[in-house]
Amino acid sequence: MLSEPQVLPFDEPVNGLDPEGILWIRTLLRALAAEGRTVFVSSHLMSEMALTAEHIIVIGRGRLIADVSVREFTALASRNVVRVRTTDATRLRDILVSDDVSVTSVEPGVIEVVGLNSEAVGKVACAESIPLIELTPVQASLEEAFMELTQDSVEFRVEEDRSVVA
Repeated sequence: MLSEPQVLPFDEPVNGLDPEGILWIRTLLRALAAEGRTVFVSSHLMSEMALTAEHIIVIGRGRLIADVSVREFTALASRNVVRVRTTDATRLRDILVSDDVSVTSVEPGVIEVVGLNSEAVGKVACAESIPLIELTPVQASLEEAFMELTQDSVEFRVEEDRSVVA
């Protein structure tokens, strides 16, 4: 790095580091990118990449699966679900359900809405004077998105019973 290269490849840069070291390397990578350099990071630590990366490239079995921002990547795997907690879940469910909108009960007082964004759900609740305790868009994590979008590109996978299948 003494010659100030414009392209910097890193392979699993946080492996074996303590929390302070991880924060230091994350800050370094961002600073290098802010200088206009290209920083490539190869890592299997999805939670760390979600905190560090802005743009990801995913390759599976030699094929490009994605070359997008982290936000776009997780959106690809998200189902457009809104989690709603209210004191009147049954009434809100009855109002929201239509051919394009499905609502499932998760637990007492909590529903998940598919087919409307949180703003639309909030407006309906407001118009009907239904109090909202929680209104949260449910977004897939980077790890969940990665697992879903690469499921056809893995050689070995863990099945529901946790055994390894080749």
